Amino acid sequence: MTDSNRRPVVVWLRRDFRLGDHPAFHRAAQSGRPVVPLFIRDASVDSLGAAAKQRLESAIRCFADRLRGMKSALILRSGRAEKVLPEVVCETGAVEVYWTREEHPSADARDARVCAALEKVGVCGEEFSGRILFDRPDVLRTKSGGEFKVFTPFWRALCAAEADIPSPLPVVSFLPPPDVWPRSESLADWRLCAGMGRGAAVVGGRLRTGEAFALSRLSEFLSREVGGYSSRRDLLSVRSSGLSEHLAWGEISPRTVWGSARQLEGSESFLRQLAWREFACHLFHFFPKMESSCWRGEWDSFPWRGDNADAERWRRGRTGVALVDAGMREMYATGTMHNRARMIAASYLCKHLRTDWRVGLRWFAECLTDWDAASNALGWQWVAGCGPDAAPYFRIFNPSRQAARFDAEGVYCRRYVAELSGGSSAPGSALDFFRAIPRSWGMSPSDAYPSAAVDLAAGRARALRAFGDWRA
Repeated sequence: MTDSNRRPVVVWLRRDFRLGDHPAFHRAAQSGRPVVPLFIRDASVDSLGAAAKQRLESAIRCFADRLRGMKSALILRSGRAEKVLPEVVCETGAVEVYWTREEHPSADARDARVCAALEKVGVCGEEFSGRILFDRPDVLRTKSGGEFKVFTPFWRALCAAEADIPSPLPVVSFLPPPDVWPRSESLADWRLCAGMGRGAAVVGGRLRTGEAFALSRLSEFLSREVGGYSSRRDLLSVRSSGLSEHLAWGEISPRTVWGSARQLEGSESFLRQLAWREFACHLFHFFPKMESSCWRGEWDSFPWRGDNADAERWRRGRTGVALVDAGMREMYATGTMHNRARMIAASYLCKHLRTDWRVGLRWFAECLTDWDAASNALGWQWVAGCGPDAAPYFRIFNPSRQAARFDAEGVYCRRYVAELSGGSSAPGSALDFFRAIPRSWGMSPSDAYPSAAVDLAAGRARALRAFGDWRA
């Protein structure tokens, strides 16, 4: 190579910790130039919830080990991306910077600033797809050219345009190293787990991180479980596909999942869940305030309660409603929650406790390791009744009936509510919740399980009365 050909390409990573079906890495490897993988701790990282930061740290560490095994490295820097990237370019003599498009409204403004900053040092930045099935979230349009607002027509349009979904790219097996690596900060010094407190060890013990594990889990799910997914996915004691956090952190691409599952008998119900993720990104693109404002603007005047003592009991899994508490404790001790339990817990907060959906959204963002801004916002607005294609406000989940239907033998509730679990102290038992919570909560597994804070029938009637008064 000539000296000019030794000038590297920088690949700026965000939520795309993989080497398979990674268009930016693929293009960089094809260039034949040295490749400098870079992760920047910027404001988007510092604003993450505690559990998401811990999961991010695990993803970074795992991916750095993967790169090290192929004679590459992951460079870590902190600061504003529009300042850090030109610095790395100047240090390395890089000729281009590649990155994967991040489907979040705040990323667009940041990436525009990055492009302007790179131009000033004579370098081009190039954005690639990879977080969603299509190249952009606005590819699918209604017949009138607008955005979709209802899932079923969106699903039909997605299936009709399936041939336009790019095929997954092969795994990048070699990234030429630069002659001299730029300096890197220490991941340990970032202390991303600090906000987890005692919960770091409990949640960390359950994390299964990295592309290899994601691919293994996908293979296992498709070979053994996808056929029964439709009939079993709502059963609370049955584990889900387990792919949500791998998709959230880009350890597997949605195109890989779609391509692997599409031709399998019985896979449609599973693929519809993947399409809901796509739908959420589609909506977020057209309504970038979806995390903070009601999609149906008239709901801004609805008299939800702000944060309150009942909501705090909900956060701590002490509502006295076993299924709600089991879900909240599962999330706090494991960093995730069964999807059916998410809907029930969210409905209870918004309707039985008549609390603003944004209170719940913020808590989920703090506690979920599979946190995804678009999916989280769509889920909460759907349950609250103020979002697109939402469940009507008067549709109120009854946790007792849900438990009878989807946890008939109480396996799920006993698994996560220690006061109902018979005193098991085995790892992975309900006691893990108490090992994770702050001591300041003053809770003990020897406490009596509380009576219901709100009678379910009375809470439902109160919610419907509020809805009726508001509409009058």
